[in-house]
Order: sequence, then structure tokens, then C-alpha cells
Amino acid sequence: MTNVLFVCVGNQGRSVMAERFFRAAAGESHEGRSAGAAPGNAVHPEVVAVLSELGIDASDHVPRKLDDGLMSWADVVVAACDDACPVVPGKRNDNWHLPDPMGRPIAEVRAIRDDIKRRVDALLDELATVTA
Repeated sequence: MTNVLFVCVGNQGRSVMAERFFRAAAGESHEGRSAGAAPGNAVHPEVVAVLSELGIDASDHVPRKLDDGLMSWADVVVAACDDACPVVPGKRNDNWHLPDPMGRPIAEVRAIRDDIKRRVDALLDELATVTA
């Protein structure tokens, strides 16, 4: 089992989508969590909307602060944001450089969502070959 931590600034958009896709697809094989360097108050409504279009409920997500406990828990840290995301020494660090969905038109948020889903699926495929 691999522990994957998805990080962005507010833990309100990109990291939430990545975590929800990862958890839905990974099942019991891997564990996924998300956090933010400066978490906001709630997930962006446009993120809840585009995830619900695919049958994923993120309305219960509470943004979480990135802390030492989460960083030590993680085997892989995926920065879903731009260069503002932290790099965790001693861990596998991936940076997806995704645009922030906050305030974007719904069509753009869908495109970000679909990109995240492709990246999560590719990460899971890669983890399956590493842990096989």
C-alpha cells in the first residue's frame, strides 16, 4: 500500500479533486489524503459541481492544513498547484502544475477535472507496476 498526499495552496480545488478520484479508483490498494499550505474554509462550489457530474461527492470535504504528521505519513507527495507548493525531502515529489479552478468558468473547471483524472489514473497504473 502506498500513501499518497495531494497538496495545493487552499485544499479547496485541485488537491480535493485528485484525492477524491484517487480514493474512488484505488479502493483498498492505496490510501489518499489531501491538504493545503494555507487552507480555505470550504471546497470551491464549482469543484463540487464538476465532481458530482461524475458521481463523486466532495461536499463534505473540510480543507486541512499541511502538517508534519501528513508529510511523514505520505510515501508520495503530489503538488497539484504551481511552484507555490512545498517539496518534501526524502519523499517522491511530483508536481502537476495545474491552474487553480477557483472562479473559472465551469467548462474550464471541467477541463482541469478531466486532466486531474487522467493524471490520477496514470499514477495508479504506475503504482500498480511498482507494487506488483
